[in-house]
Amino acid sequence: MEQLLLSYLPILIFIGLVVVVGIALMAGSFIIAKQEPDAEKLSTYECGFEPFTDTRGRFDVRFYLVAILFIIFDLEVAFLFPWAVSLGEIGVFGFWSMVVFLGVLTVGFIYEWKKGALEWE
Repeated sequence: MEQLLLSYLPILIFIGLVVVVGIALMAGSFIIAKQEPDAEKLSTYECGFEPFTDTRGRFDVRFYLVAILFIIFDLEVAFLFPWAVSLGEIGVFGFWSMVVFLGVLTVGFIYEWKKGALEWE
C-alpha cells in the first residue's frame, strides 16, 4: 500500500507546485499592476463601435436549444470514433449496442424535429 501511495507522490507535488505558481502569478498581478480602471476600460467592446443596446440583454431560448442539440450530437460523434476503432474486438454485441444507441438518438432527433425545435422563425 505504501508503494502505491509513493507512486502518486510526483503527481501531488506537481499539483501543489501548479497551485503555488498560479496563486503567485495572480497575487503578483494585483501587487505590481496599476488597479485604476477608467470608464473607457470598463466599457463594452463591440468591434470598435459603441454598443447598440444593453449588453446584458436576454437571448432567445432557441440559441440555447441549438447549443444543447449541437452538444448532444457532437458527443454522439465522439462516441462513434472509439467504437469504430474497436469494432473488430467488441464483436456483434458491441455493434448492436451502438445500433441501439444511435436508434435512441435518432428517436430524440425526430422528436425535436416534430416539435419544431429546429425551426428558426
